[in-house]
Amino acid sequence: MAIAPKPDMRPGNPNFSSGPCAKRPGFALDALSGAMLGRSHRAGAPKARLAEVIERSRAILEMPADWRLGIVPASDTGAMEMVLWSLLGARGVDVLAFESFGEGWANDVLKQLRLPDARVLAAPYGRLPDLGAADFSRDVVFPWNGTTSGVRVPDGDWIASDRRGLTICDATSAAFAMRLAWDRLDVVTWSWQKVLGGEAAHGMLALSPRAVERLLNHQPAWPLPKIFRLTSGGKLIEGIFKGETINTPSMLCVEDALDGLRWAESAGGLDRLIARCEANLSAIARWVERTAWVDFLAEDAATRSCTSICLKLAVPALAKPMAALLEREGAAYDIAAYRDAPPGLRIWGGATVESADIEALLPWLDWAHGEVTEQ
Repeated sequence: MAIAPKPDMRPGNPNFSSGPCAKRPGFALDALSGAMLGRSHRAGAPKARLAEVIERSRAILEMPADWRLGIVPASDTGAMEMVLWSLLGARGVDVLAFESFGEGWANDVLKQLRLPDARVLAAPYGRLPDLGAADFSRDVVFPWNGTTSGVRVPDGDWIASDRRGLTICDATSAAFAMRLAWDRLDVVTWSWQKVLGGEAAHGMLALSPRAVERLLNHQPAWPLPKIFRLTSGGKLIEGIFKGETINTPSMLCVEDALDGLRWAESAGGLDRLIARCEANLSAIARWVERTAWVDFLAEDAATRSCTSICLKLAVPALAKPMAALLEREGAAYDIAAYRDAPPGLRIWGGATVESADIEALLPWLDWAHGEVTEQ
């Protein structure tokens, strides 16, 4: 087999990390010059900035008007922990685990909360569990998109419209990249540092009216730390959903989140964001089709992620040296598979990644494979 020549052109932005992710096209630090540094987040103008993050996010995601959306601590992980500890225990629970973060939520349910009526519906990396086995008379916890497996649920049709339990969805690598089935969901969480390329540390928590009702009528059997509390005196803490954060947010990160949201609006809103992600997946799919030594980790084309695009190699041991070589060359940063996933490559294809950069990356993958194969 002929070794691919070394490409002449590198991606304009070689940042293909799955989190924190590439900044939006054209980003420069000057975009953050209006950040309200040194101001209290509880003062009128900074609080208005926080509320603006909430309202712009709601609008772009086309969230139903009767849902509540708030900014919470500790990224998507913090948002998910808040809802697991605050909402679960009223019913039995099914947890779908098909990658490391879903496995983490299952661990919380079984080993931390120790819920007596809990089931884990598991599948190996590259596959989904049997979605038809989920019991919607119970609460159901699941990732919409497996950030570490490159596998996503195909849609929301598998979720019962007449469910009695709550659906709790970790959408951190799906929000702004995939159309979420709001009518089939009750809790949705995500973070700033994924599809819109924001900085880390802050999460978003969206609650349906059914989830709010659970909060008001269910008292968990365990104590809740202050950072998890969404109610006080039997009432919802409404300020959380108006920009009154539980802890001190970074106003620099807030300004950065607003910059990403404004870019998303200027790019054409949700439909265009989704189209950008799907174009990135399509570019990689065409390359995989003609490349013998690589394949998608996701076995079913209908469930392949358009953001965390995970690839497996015919010789898995070549993945790490390929990623290291490409980093040394400045052609691609942070594309090795997640530490708990099977050896391979993971290329972020979220909305801030230009298809031209994906196209420029692919010849480098061919070259790097040839180089490490010969060593």
